[in-house]
Amino acid sequence: METPAKILYTKREAAQLLSISVRSLEYLIFSHQLPARRIGRRVLLHRDAVDQFARRDHAFIRSQGDTDA
Repeated sequence: METPAKILYTKREAAQLLSISVRSLEYLIFSHQLPARRIGRRVLLHRDAVDQFARRDHAFIRSQGDTDA
């Protein structure tokens, strides 16, 4: 019997799927570029939201370390 596909991912799992760091994922959540939901103490991301974000055209995603020189 096959196990059903996950619907919600942890931050670590979502970051791995997107090939980014957990810190970068947290920035995307904080800046409302990627919706997340809190269930108890856990922050979870819906599979569809991660897929849609991965398929979006990202002209420029500013990381927290970037500054205007």
